[in-house]
Amino acid sequence: MVSESSDNMMTIELAYALLEQQSLLKFDIKQGSTVQQAIEQSGILRQFPNIDLSQDKVGVFSKVCKLDRELAQGDRVEIYHSLLIDPKQRRREKAAKAKADKEKFDKESVENGGKSEN
Repeated sequence: MVSESSDNMMTIELAYALLEQQSLLKFDIKQGSTVQQAIEQSGILRQFPNIDLSQDKVGVFSKVCKLDRELAQGDRVEIYHSLLIDPKQRRREKAAKAKADKEKFDKESVENGGKSEN
């Protein structure tokens, strides 16, 4: 294995987070490396086999980019996992629950003659 001189290396970070677990890695990589090369070199794909680079988006400092983007000294690569639930679907479910709760409250209020149970 050929040793790279420190002049040809740069330090970057790689971040990946799930609800229950986060990973922030800091490591040296050859200058001119791409986002994909950094992800592969980091070992994160072995640690989190659910990462699918053909589906999951990636970015640098919260800006989505392509896997072939060249990195610079100090960059933070981020892997974004798919949302567990679509935000629109979540809002629909929340609104439906609020409506059901209101209807239940209104029904109980009518049954109690408009009096509070306190």
